[in-house]
Amino acid sequence: MKSMRRRATPAERRERNAEVDDPQVVLESALRFLEARQRSTAEVRRRLASAGYRSALVDGAVERLTELGMLDDEAFARAWIESRDRARPRGERALRRELAIKGIEREVVDETLEERATDAPDADADAARRLLARHARSLERIADPRARRQRAYALLARSGFDSETALLVIAEALDLP
Repeated sequence: MKSMRRRATPAERRERNAEVDDPQVVLESALRFLEARQRSTAEVRRRLASAGYRSALVDGAVERLTELGMLDDEAFARAWIESRDRARPRGERALRRELAIKGIEREVVDETLEERATDAPDADADAARRLLARHARSLERIADPRARRQRAYALLARSGFDSETALLVIAEALDLP
């Protein structure tokens, strides 16, 4: 018969982690967190701190991961923006907000978005076009052109596109004046 072993509560795990003295344990915890996908330095730091590890050990783990090249906020920001442009198009405002939530410094975000604008001057408009194309069938079902334009504008605004880009792309996509 199996013994009924009780799982530790999150509070008990945090308490146990607070007593950890071995930096390798904290590093391994960070590596497990990084297995799923690339993360920002702030995300890793928050995760380790919320797990209850002491701040000195968290700092050491983050420093070691940075030395190993496993934590790089500039590369993370570039990858995040490329991924969004490809899979879930967002405007510059939304990208800035998402990266800020991820803990990326404003200067890094500015540089990365500047690179994006240099590499593809119409990046925001192209992303807006892809988003409208993805929703074209549902927009076509709206008979009233004014309502269709309003729905498209709301979609683009929610996705972080500025009004100038939204109006330009809507006029092109919906063949409306």
